Amino acid sequence: MTAMRLGVNIDHVATLRQTRYAAMPESKNAEPDPIAAASICERAGAGGIVAHLRGDRRHIQDRDIERLRENIITKLNLEMGNTPEIVDVALRIVEKREEITTEGGLDVVAQRRELEPTIRRLQTAGIRVSLFIDPTLEQVDAAAELGVEMVELHTGRLANAFAEKIEKEELEKLRAAARAGSESHLQVNAGHGINYRNIALIHQIPHLTELNIGHSIVSRAIWVGLETAVKEMLAAMENYPG
Repeated sequence: MTAMRLGVNIDHVATLRQTRYAAMPESKNAEPDPIAAASICERAGAGGIVAHLRGDRRHIQDRDIERLRENIITKLNLEMGNTPEIVDVALRIVEKREEITTEGGLDVVAQRRELEPTIRRLQTAGIRVSLFIDPTLEQVDAAAELGVEMVELHTGRLANAFAEKIEKEELEKLRAAARAGSESHLQVNAGHGINYRNIALIHQIPHLTELNIGHSIVSRAIWVGLETAVKEMLAAMENYPG
């Protein structure tokens, strides 16, 4: 059995804060605090914290990333688009122990020319780079050719499959992409739409190192608390055959 790591995405903790405190996210009254949430997740056993710094700043703010860097004890996985402004923010605030996920279901094949200089800038700064991609062999091969350290396979279509036939098709795509990534010496992660019900399907995908999960854990936390929600997800990830 191979143990998968859990990265907890705290974006939707910030989403809740922004519904009331968008104009003053640093107010002493602003709650819930994403950094406090990150600490609870780490205490519960999470292997990393995931945060997506969007161009529109709809949830996570620049100061949140700075505070996460200062306070977390595991690692920070910063999701970002390939835009100069966000890349500059990332380079200003990250350290070598952190990772960047260029998020958004990238078409690496079509955007290789645009991605390559960004990847080199980040790697020169000592940052491990992951590309969030659809599970196709073409995308995996393109990511490997760009020299990134990791890929994160988009599991959304599997998670949202409404028919058994589609579920089987998407699962086979993910299995093939994971095998190809492993053969190319990439660390293979997965994320998007994974929850307590469909995680059994994820166990059928080989060579996974880490799952990045947010919405389902934050939703579950409303009923059982964040620490328990993280522990329940970790329990659901146990006995992964690898």
